[in-house]
Amino acid sequence: MTSLHDLKHLCPPPGTHQAIDWQTVETTLGMRLPTDYKQLASTYGPGAFCDFLHIYHPHSPTPWANLTGPMPTTLREQLRNDHDHGTYPVPHDPQHLFAIGVTDNGEHLFWITEPLTHPDHWRITVREARGPRWYTHDGNLTCFLTDILSGRTNVPQFPDSLLEHGVTFTPSLQHATSTATPAQPTARGSIDTQAVREWARANGYQLPDRGRIPAPIITEWRKANPQ
Repeated sequence: MTSLHDLKHLCPPPGTHQAIDWQTVETTLGMRLPTDYKQLASTYGPGAFCDFLHIYHPHSPTPWANLTGPMPTTLREQLRNDHDHGTYPVPHDPQHLFAIGVTDNGEHLFWITEPLTHPDHWRITVREARGPRWYTHDGNLTCFLTDILSGRTNVPQFPDSLLEHGVTFTPSLQHATSTATPAQPTARGSIDTQAVREWARANGYQLPDRGRIPAPIITEWRKANPQ
């Protein structure tokens, strides 16, 4: 039995499955993704568990919940700033944190992307919305969801009433007709890709010498180097 099988038994998914071009998604992000996440996203589509917990998805109708949208990079920069200035204690290296979800209260879920080349070993950590607390789960995303939604595990930042009305999954209103593709930066003239790579590496991003530069990195480069 897999954790996804247990999750489907606990919370039946919508009837339709999502066709996702994972090669394009992973190329855009510049990294491989965990197998359990790809199965989860394909099975459930974009939406929310218990009308509270939103998992980022490549076909999300809003860029703020899109896996390839701006939020993972934006949140990583916030965490790096907190880490460098001691605003809040960050128990993990911000460079190894990648945002994967958000709650209605503003808590964010992150993959701990260590080791980067073995995504099926990535664990989950949760940051308190307006405070210093973190919670780390020693398992993958579907295992985390199953443990939380079954009541076996309690995340201190989550409300006690989370399961009060049962375990549900509500699809995003627009996902059934959405033809969204991974978020791409707005074209604003050509760019020097070598300059982007050098800037990215100087700012802590890991990029190969060849291949497509992930859209979030280009977005951040444009902000730092306005034309």
